[in-house]
Amino acid sequence: MQKISVVIICKNEAAVLGATLKSFSGLTDDIIVYDNGSTDDTKKMAEQYGAILMEGMWEGFGKTKNNAIASAKYDWILCNDADEAFDEVAKEELLNLDLADETIVYEFRFKNFLGNKWIRFGEWGSDKHIRLFNRNKVRWNEAAVHESLIFPNNYKKKLLKGFILHKTSATSFEFETKMRKYAKLSAEKYLRQGEKTSWLKIVLSPTFSFIKNYFFKVGFLDGKEGYQCARINALYTFLKYWELKNLHR
Repeated sequence: MQKISVVIICKNEAAVLGATLKSFSGLTDDIIVYDNGSTDDTKKMAEQYGAILMEGMWEGFGKTKNNAIASAKYDWILCNDADEAFDEVAKEELLNLDLADETIVYEFRFKNFLGNKWIRFGEWGSDKHIRLFNRNKVRWNEAAVHESLIFPNNYKKKLLKGFILHKTSATSFEFETKMRKYAKLSAEKYLRQGEKTSWLKIVLSPTFSFIKNYFFKVGFLDGKEGYQCARINALYTFLKYWELKNLHR
């Protein structure tokens, strides 16, 4: 086992949490599921797989993640979402890591799924994200949505082998519902930052988003799921600027 704390914040993720927790079996003795008011079997699932269940208020993505990390046993934090399971290669990489250098952050490639379809192209085709870092050097900012990590000046990034298997949404309808919610949160974030928009941006930005992801990044090669991903991401782009326009009125 490694001296790594797995930290997952979630709400109503019973459908995907079990596979994610199972993928960490034998990796660590500290897996924290930080629940924000689930009404399904999420909490039961966490206990079933031996995770430490904690409950706390939802305060936006960044702040809630920092709250959860504060309770971790170890300083090396594997902070991922409830729908992000690690494949065996990625897990083996984690088990063999030398964690002596606190300034290194570790990045993983993603296999993103819409339903059971692995989306190989479009916006998700070359997706990778940092998931492992040392909390003595790195922390999340406190953004309510689209949170990001704050790094020291001397940090180093290393890409590990293997994949994170990201079960984005079970259906395109579920994905669209999620992106509509994120669009509203993004608009509110932009308003707090003093950003403005224009009718030109409202019209052109989603159009360019669709063309870029569906044609330039060959999202059409993923079939109907590729079309849905490009369409919904374009819708998200439209809605976040439309909502921002309305908030400024």
